[in-house]
Amino acid sequence: MAAYGLYSHIQSNRRRSLALLIGLFLLVYLLVYAGALTAEALSIDADLDTLMRRAFSDLISAAPVATLGTALWIVVAYFFHQAMIDALTGGREVTRAEQPRLYNILENLCISRGIAMPRLRVMESDALNAFATGMNAKQYSITVTSSLIGRLNDAEIESVLGHELTHIRNGDVRMMVIAVVIAGAISFFAELFFRLWFYSGFRGPRSSGDRRGGGAGLAILIAVGLIVVAYLLSFIIRLALSRSREFLADAGSVELTKNPDAMISALRKIEGRGELPGATSAVMEMCVDNPREGFGELFDTHPTVESRVAALVKFAGGHDPGPIALPPQAGGEDEQSDTDQAPAEGPWGSATQSGPWGPSAADADAVATGQPLPPSPSPAQIDGPSEPGPWGPHRSG
Repeated sequence: MAAYGLYSHIQSNRRRSLALLIGLFLLVYLLVYAGALTAEALSIDADLDTLMRRAFSDLISAAPVATLGTALWIVVAYFFHQAMIDALTGGREVTRAEQPRLYNILENLCISRGIAMPRLRVMESDALNAFATGMNAKQYSITVTSSLIGRLNDAEIESVLGHELTHIRNGDVRMMVIAVVIAGAISFFAELFFRLWFYSGFRGPRSSGDRRGGGAGLAILIAVGLIVVAYLLSFIIRLALSRSREFLADAGSVELTKNPDAMISALRKIEGRGELPGATSAVMEMCVDNPREGFGELFDTHPTVESRVAALVKFAGGHDPGPIALPPQAGGEDEQSDTDQAPAEGPWGSATQSGPWGPSAADADAVATGQPLPPSPSPAQIDGPSEPGPWGPHRSG
């Protein structure tokens, strides 16, 4: 399962990222041509060949402006994509003082592999999910939901963070941000075109005295068709984002934590509970799990949880507990399970115990009230043989 940082996958993502950027410019030129063809059809009455030649001439004239506008769009997205995503999700950056448990888990994962620590964000949501964003080491950020922090134990949170760190290391995050930029740009230009068209009131050619050509109607149909094709291509581009990236991220998490069972139980808890209200499809595609399904999985950007768990059981030796019911939150509708009323125990302690990463949420409350902290579990208290690790002992079995 040594899939973390696979060179071939990283190189493939770099090539795809470059191809996606080139594809963005081509799609914008296609939209400009469609707009020029529509403008010519609404301006003069001529045969289709004449309208298409005039539209191509218009495209050549408008190409510098279109290129500059697209480049500006990319620059804005490069520097401000995080602010845009935070505006959609409500995520906010947190410090160690605000989230000591979460911060320490992430910090120790990064130290164990010499990885630059990304920024940490939390969004208030009943959903259980997490995603990573950023285009370079200075921008990388991991966002988790408040419910995920509250409902997953330390080992499961560690696995989720390891999953997102693998996405960052493998270049998946950069490529996903580029895909979001493309989808946003094409959607913007397509909507602008249709708004202008509707505003024009579907007027036909201004010159009605000469009907020699009669190609205006067909030209408009072709233009609409090109717009639809460009929009669909921007959507289908997401199919280029191989779903194997999620298997590799799961594998990378296991290699980091040496705990396939924690990754499996985290996926089972997140399963069916990851929908982020108000988030666009592009944002959902960045998440650990995307519950939004396409046509018979054809357009799904994530493999099913079942297939990911099966891979972890087969190749990492994990154990599948099956679907996990969680106790209801305030106002929630989740079913309650007797097995979930107590926090899960593991070599790192439970979600309410102190662990090698520092105090948990319960410990933070104890500190605030001046109460003593419970002792951290020692290796001798851990069942079964163990081996040293960068942030505490791991079970070798």
